[in-house]
Amino acid sequence: MSEPSTKILDHIVHLTPPGTVELASQQFRDLGFNVIPGGTHTGGLTANALVILATGSYLELISFTHPASHYPPTLPDRQQRDSNPWSHKHPGWIDYAFLGSSDPDVSIARIINERARVDGSGAAYDPEVGGGRVREDGKTLKWVITGPSEERERGTLPFFCGDVTPREWRVPVDPPSNSKHPSGVLGIAHVRIVVMAESLDAQSAQLTSVVGDLPVEHSSSGYTWSLETPHSRLGVLKPRLILSAPVDDDEEAYLAERGPGVYEVAFWVEPGGKEGTSATPYGKIVWQVKST
Repeated sequence: MSEPSTKILDHIVHLTPPGTVELASQQFRDLGFNVIPGGTHTGGLTANALVILATGSYLELISFTHPASHYPPTLPDRQQRDSNPWSHKHPGWIDYAFLGSSDPDVSIARIINERARVDGSGAAYDPEVGGGRVREDGKTLKWVITGPSEERERGTLPFFCGDVTPREWRVPVDPPSNSKHPSGVLGIAHVRIVVMAESLDAQSAQLTSVVGDLPVEHSSSGYTWSLETPHSRLGVLKPRLILSAPVDDDEEAYLAERGPGVYEVAFWVEPGGKEGTSATPYGKIVWQVKST
């Protein structure tokens, strides 16, 4: 049996302060995105809203439901919140996910760990664990998650989300209006990860073990991989994963404050749509017009 692809871009995670999912939703609507309700995750610690893209990938607008101080230090809820890999992240683009396996007999973690053993890259993923969310309409979603074993790698290496319930429950691409955006956005053009220059080669080796392919571009300043999307009908709009060192003082300052991770997300836009760059209150957006 052939291995499943480990380079399908599933979604990108954007964090805002506790209790601000509705505010973040309006901020993204103001940027020209159509935002639809998500729900509350299992355990009740986080909630989200979604931006569905025509390629089948999506943006997850997430926030913790309460600040850590809401929970007494000795309660399990506080311990669970503090152990969440995003609990100490600064708001903004904080993580990204590739599509995992829906087959309970196929472990993405095992596949990547074996590649890394052969490659000697040092990438390591934890065994899959269950997760889920309850939609606003009451439908219960279930999935399995695997992420990098080193918490410091979260946001530099992707995590994987494999659906137990149908993916269309988690990513409602129907009706088609869900993925129509006033800005003209069609899909993800690139996700750019910024790391320290001295760690570029090591991070590249680990990402190669994860993606399963060599970079399609390589220079002294960075590496680029070609990814896939869940919907092949728009295959020409393939996203890229870019790993680079900071190129200016702003990026140096960003890296010093937040550490390595997702710096910017670029979107394919239909002709006549938005151009240039924008910003959420916490992260950078690039609008890339699709050539006709």
